[in-house]
Order: sequence, then structure tokens, then C-alpha cells
Amino acid sequence: MTTASPSQNTVQRGHLGTLSVLAWTGDPEEGHDMPYLIAYSLGDGKEGAEAGESALLAVIDELGLTPGGSVHDATQANNSPIRLLVQGGYAVLNMPYLTAQCRAPQEWLTAAEQRGHAHFMVASRPWPEAVPGKPVTEEMLQAFLGDEDTLTSAAHILLPVSRLRR
Repeated sequence: MTTASPSQNTVQRGHLGTLSVLAWTGDPEEGHDMPYLIAYSLGDGKEGAEAGESALLAVIDELGLTPGGSVHDATQANNSPIRLLVQGGYAVLNMPYLTAQCRAPQEWLTAAEQRGHAHFMVASRPWPEAVPGKPVTEEMLQAFLGDEDTLTSAAHILLPVSRLRR
């Protein structure tokens, strides 16, 4: 489920198009058990994929992040505009322009619990093939994330995992 958050900022929400979130982990047998999340656009905004990419770069800038830069560590700061809640098998992401929840695979949930954080990426490049509700294959994921342009135009941030208190 994806909804837009109201904002008084310079990003034109209609340019972003459909925003979605996907959770996955690396291969634990290869020592890559990091829980990953990616927010991306389908590139279906009212002005097309290029305007969507520009809008997402503006979002990244408003978040105080740098595309392709080093991984920003928000695990030590309480002032990040991005929040990650893990509850009931879901990763719930709250940030400007996007509030979304996605069902997380069990290996993702285990890794997030053990590490206490997740590696979150905001992709500026559109990913029209990763339509919400349709399975994303390992090959699709590798093709998109293995592309140098995708990685260098995305912002990277370590987010602490929050849980509801009992």
C-alpha cells in the first residue's frame, strides 16, 4: 500500500508517479545477510520518466542525502526524516512523499532483528517492470540493482529498525 504525504516542498508529487517499496536480503550462505529496502518509482508520473527521475533526485536532496555517495548512517541520529517500523511481518516505511508497507520475507525479518538496521535505497531511476502486486524475480532484481547507473544515482542510508512497544 502506497500513499503520498502532503508537503510544502519544491518536489511536484505528480512527477513522482507510482512509488513502491521492496524488501530483500543478500545470500546468507555468502555472508550477505543484510536486510535491504528500496523505494522506487514506476516512472509513470504525469510528465514521464525523466521528470520522475528529476523529482526523485530532488527528494533525495531534500532528505539531505547524496546520490551515489557513501552510505549515510542514521542509526546513531534521531533526526532522520525516514523511519522504518517492522511489525507483524511487514516493513513500514515513513518518509516525505511516501508512506508504504510491504510484506517482508522471513529471512529479511530475521536479518533486520539481528542487525537492528536495514540498508535503504532511494532509487532515482524508474523501475517500470517492478509493478506492485507482481512478483519480482531474482533476475529482475539483479538486473536493476546490478546496473551501475541504478546504484550511483540512488541514495543509500542505514535505517534503525523500530518496533511497537508493548
